[in-house]
Amino acid sequence: MQLQLATWPEVESYLTRSQGIIMPIGSTEQHGPNGLVGTDAICAEEVAKGVGDRTGAMVAPTISVGMAQHHLGFPGSMTLRPSTLIAVVRDMVESLAVHGFRRFFFLNGHGGNIATLTAAFSEIYAGASLAPASGAAANMPAIRCRLKNWWEAKQVGALSRELYGRAEGSHATPSEVSMTWAAYPEAAKPMTLDPEIAPSGDFADAADYRRKFPDGRIGSNPGLSSVEAGQRILEAAIAGMAAEYESWLKDA
Repeated sequence: MQLQLATWPEVESYLTRSQGIIMPIGSTEQHGPNGLVGTDAICAEEVAKGVGDRTGAMVAPTISVGMAQHHLGFPGSMTLRPSTLIAVVRDMVESLAVHGFRRFFFLNGHGGNIATLTAAFSEIYAGASLAPASGAAANMPAIRCRLKNWWEAKQVGALSRELYGRAEGSHATPSEVSMTWAAYPEAAKPMTLDPEIAPSGDFADAADYRRKFPDGRIGSNPGLSSVEAGQRILEAAIAGMAAEYESWLKDA
């Protein structure tokens, strides 16, 4: 069930049987010559919706802009400062907690969000720890947050290795590009890239990134992407993340 497609009575009814909600989060940033700017948000959203359908979980609106300052050398990329993203995550969690949600499963599509999300969780927990332990709030179940990256599913890793080997790389990967094409086949942009596999390495700010990786890719060949592979990867990610969500919800 998608939160934005539900009515408030439906949300109220859902909360009588579950306190869990899936929070998809991605980024709006370049993904090489043939990858969509919305790749990270699209992947997170598609996997989250699939997990919601499989488990019956509520799915929150996707946070589509993340911490992506290093991509600002490419037109269309957007970023939130870490402090801004922390505030956004905290406000969203605490807003939903007012209504009774207590288990927040952040399904992430962008590696650049990881450190900031971890800090946001610490801010949320610190707020709870420092609050006076009195009144009705003292008897409320504690908030718990969990972060999982869709590509961490074992099924996804095995499939990516089978399909792409070392051409998977680490940014603008054929796996993520394929998944977006499966979601939006009309936006697929097949092409042959030169070099086929992009260089690898580290980076600091946006200028450093653009200088080292001029077409936006890192170690990848998204020229291998396809709608068919994207559907297989999406199904693998949904299966893996659904199992992660249900296991965590039971133990949290």
